[in-house]
Amino acid sequence: MARYKAYSYEQKLMIPVSLENQILAGTFEYTLNLVIDEMDLSSFDERYDNDSTGASAYDPAILLKIILYAYSKGIISSRKIALLCEENIVCMALAADTRPHFTTIANFVSTMGQACIDLFTKVLAVCYSENLIGKQMFAIDGCKISSNCSKEWSGTKAELLTKVEKIGKAVEYLVTKHRASDLDPDDPTERKREEESVRKLKAKAAKITSWLGNHEEKLGAAGTPVKSNITDNDSAKMATSHGVIQGYNGIAAVDDKHQTIVWATVYGDNNESGHLPEILEGVEDSCRKTGIDQNVLTSVKITADTGFHSERNMKLVCEKGIDAYIPDNRFRSRDVRFKDADRYK
Repeated sequence: MARYKAYSYEQKLMIPVSLENQILAGTFEYTLNLVIDEMDLSSFDERYDNDSTGASAYDPAILLKIILYAYSKGIISSRKIALLCEENIVCMALAADTRPHFTTIANFVSTMGQACIDLFTKVLAVCYSENLIGKQMFAIDGCKISSNCSKEWSGTKAELLTKVEKIGKAVEYLVTKHRASDLDPDDPTERKREEESVRKLKAKAAKITSWLGNHEEKLGAAGTPVKSNITDNDSAKMATSHGVIQGYNGIAAVDDKHQTIVWATVYGDNNESGHLPEILEGVEDSCRKTGIDQNVLTSVKITADTGFHSERNMKLVCEKGIDAYIPDNRFRSRDVRFKDADRYK
């Protein structure tokens, strides 16, 4: 008969933990901890007015460390980040065993955008001083990021008005059915369910109507109406390999030496090519502010995929003298070698 080692969940362990020794040299968290401690974070002080009254606040350095560490692990939920401070020993060490509430983390992320942009510039300057940026080639690419809102609340103004009409008809049907059921002894549970459905549908219609009265039609690059979203109107419907999502197009310019991001932003627009002028301007401005180069676009190669190709963009890079490599998105239709491609699909 097999024998196994004995075990018990009732035993207790008293394990001494040195938080400082959890942040090991050569790891991402070690670098993160070191860089944040060396940064001037005085720009974060403006949001606080508790020097004489009020409760003390969490140090921005602590919040930045745990948020950036969580982001590096692909964790972006404020609730999950707060949970890391209770369960993950590395995150506990970075937070010095403080445990900020998830609402504190969410508020910090949502209100400190400009201060974080300034911090990004400082970190980029440190990367350049440490010779982490080769300044030979910048690769520009984007990825689709899902937004925390539903596609159900998307549509042009005409589509949303049609949705309100459909909701009105559904309410009318339920009310008529309810009146008819009042004549006969019916299941009270079913009646209550119908009343709740009517209430929800009316609230939904009121929400759409209120939004339409306070917002203008959203127009695309061609000047034609595009779908708005009631919950997050800056987002847009994006076609991805996993289907259509409601979200943003995150675009970054990355240096080829150590894949250091030199500039990044998000657009609520699926059309990448229309943003290339802003992207190039942003890259140049970022490199100028950090002391990388005053006119970096004339000395660095720029690469991007076919999503950024357009006649306007090709004229732009030629006029600016940029050494750019962007594949033609219609090369197959002009290449004689592909003239019979449709026949053998």
